[in-house]
Amino acid sequence: MLRRKDQKAEQSPLRLLLWTAIVGLIFGLIGFGELPEDLLRTARNSLHSHKASAEIVLIKLDDKSLREIGRWPWPRGKHAELIDQLSKAGAKRIFVDVLFSGTTDKFNDEALAKSIARSGRVVLPVKVRSGPSEGTQQDSFPMPAFAKHAQLASISLRYNYSDAAWRIPYAIESSAGRLPSFAALLANHPLEGTGVFIPDYSLELPSIPTLSGGDVIAGRFDARSVRGKDVIIGATTDAIGDQMFIPGTGRMGAVHVQIVGAETLKAGDPIYLGWFAPFLISLLLCAGVTSLRPSLPQSLFLAGAAVGLLFIPTFFEARLIYFDITPAVFVLLTVSSVLGWRRYRARGMVNPVSDLPNLNALRVNRDGRKQSLIAARILNYDEIVATLPANGERQLIDQIVSRLAIGHSNRKVYQGDGGIFAWFEEPQTAFSNHLDALYSLFRNPARIAGLSLDLTIAFGVEVGSGRSLANRLASALVAADEAAHDGLRWKYHDPESLQDVSWKLSMLSQLDEAIDRSEVWVAYQPKLDLGSRRIIGAEALARWTHPEKGPIAASEFVAAAEQHGRIGKLTDFVLEQAIASAAAINKRGTEFEIAVNLSARLLSDKGFTLRVSALLARHGLPAERLTLELTETAALSGSGEGIEMIARLRELGVRISIDDYGTGLSTLDYLKKIPANEIKIDQSFVKNMVDNRSDRLMVQSTIGLAHSLGRKVVAEGVEQRDILDLLIEMQCDVAQGFAIGRPMSIESLTKRIASERKRRVA
Repeated sequence: MLRRKDQKAEQSPLRLLLWTAIVGLIFGLIGFGELPEDLLRTARNSLHSHKASAEIVLIKLDDKSLREIGRWPWPRGKHAELIDQLSKAGAKRIFVDVLFSGTTDKFNDEALAKSIARSGRVVLPVKVRSGPSEGTQQDSFPMPAFAKHAQLASISLRYNYSDAAWRIPYAIESSAGRLPSFAALLANHPLEGTGVFIPDYSLELPSIPTLSGGDVIAGRFDARSVRGKDVIIGATTDAIGDQMFIPGTGRMGAVHVQIVGAETLKAGDPIYLGWFAPFLISLLLCAGVTSLRPSLPQSLFLAGAAVGLLFIPTFFEARLIYFDITPAVFVLLTVSSVLGWRRYRARGMVNPVSDLPNLNALRVNRDGRKQSLIAARILNYDEIVATLPANGERQLIDQIVSRLAIGHSNRKVYQGDGGIFAWFEEPQTAFSNHLDALYSLFRNPARIAGLSLDLTIAFGVEVGSGRSLANRLASALVAADEAAHDGLRWKYHDPESLQDVSWKLSMLSQLDEAIDRSEVWVAYQPKLDLGSRRIIGAEALARWTHPEKGPIAASEFVAAAEQHGRIGKLTDFVLEQAIASAAAINKRGTEFEIAVNLSARLLSDKGFTLRVSALLARHGLPAERLTLELTETAALSGSGEGIEMIARLRELGVRISIDDYGTGLSTLDYLKKIPANEIKIDQSFVKNMVDNRSDRLMVQSTIGLAHSLGRKVVAEGVEQRDILDLLIEMQCDVAQGFAIGRPMSIESLTKRIASERKRRVA
């Protein structure tokens, strides 16, 4: 059926063009090419990049500013100081990309209001959001005291699937009437409507003049750098938020989008021509080419036209003229592919070395769907071929195929690259005896050009599962690899393994969603102070209860998240829950510490310290009540940037614990190098210390060494009473394990602490 359709399409160019035109129209109307269109436009921007006009200066609310002021949000008095300094320096207009919609304290609010009034050149933002029902608005306006002496403009942006703004409004209708956008007002663009324009992201962002907000407040800047110029104040650090994806650059402060928009309008009004004109031209070109006699250049010409079309817009975009090309490229490539497919299809079905049918031919063999599929892999094929003369590979393949065909002279063997061979068998074939015999046959060396070559082979069998031949072939090859790994001659494909593979591939994406759906929760394992015999804290442990699979082992999802760079969101979630829980217990009058595991991957996250500081401030937990546990091996590999991160956390007041101590390369130099407050002895030593003298000596010496260095010692994995007694005798500080308590919910932990407190009072 497929072959007959291809032939008709090739014989009838009109029919091919008609179907392509219909699909292309649907393609363009539904905006299916938005993603590739954005990527192509971003790539072309590098071909006509240009510098900023230097008429707009960005005042950055950056990490440096946050460190100097000490917290976020800033007191509004600090914003007042910033505006005063810029006004004094002679800034033309001061755009503030920070919302001041609610009241704070009277002193700071009055200071900001007076500063805006003194300046007389401040532009404040309004954010317009669509309401829950059509026709309603939820507008964020600055306080009347601020808006009274300021001009208002909109900072609302339309962003797409990737959080990028490819359309910026000239103005927006708000509950207070039409307001210009920051971009349009910065460019002094006349307001004629509420349409949108395409920003020119070919602007080189590093060429925008910038100053740190902290430097401006402190007066550490040259007034000439802002005199007579528009300045815009906005967040540039992800610690504050308000980040967007800047095409060609990455995630940056949303304020950059307003500057790019303003610089675009300063250069002229962008023109958008849509997608239909290029689409129609491509159809006419295809019609002209297909009317010619079919030949090789016919397909290549259309493919070349498609490639050329990818670059043609560069000339126009440099002049702010935009149009979409993906529907047109779709038409050119579709017609080119169909015209060339039948002509070159046969050449794509044959291995060029052996002339055997290749794996593409196997995948389109419809008869094979009802048969079992066997794959053979010559494990040392590449090593053998590397030693052979020019024509030796063909001789090697002939010998391999002749052995595979013994007993079945009419067997059709398919050859893939790298020593892969496959064929179909009837389902009732006795695979066991047959494959054992073939395996024995391959134990005899192949002889080529006077060389005796040993062949190492493994077989995989897929008996038929209703899946596509491509999937079945992949499964048979996986079974062959597993057989080789397990030292077997051959192996059946296990259909159940597909479920495990599918789960592992989707687990990380499901984990992020599980956090948002509250499927991930935090358990708390109590810690016992061995001096006072009371619970003084707990370790926060991530737990995942999947709605279908039930509890997922933490060792499985935490390790996967860490290996694939997805540990940040999980750590932030656990920190938020743990700090909030610890703060609540402390507010009830119980001194309580909380410990959270810290991945080594986060040691290079420059915003982590600020996030920890913000969480502690938000929940009112003293920093010294939070302990971050870092594995010994991770700490050992952490140097330079990682050590600086640990030092900053210590300066914040957070305690640092070295987890799994004893499993890495412990040295005295290492203990001196890592600024930790405590050492947590790995449970592999603690569990066996009663019966194993070496483990007992290891624990005893570690406690003595840690105490001599002023470090606290925590023993984990305490599961028996006699181990607990021995640790008390050794003067260990804290114990953790099943003998003290299993991981439990915060409610259970709170009840236990309250119960122990009542007993002490009694």
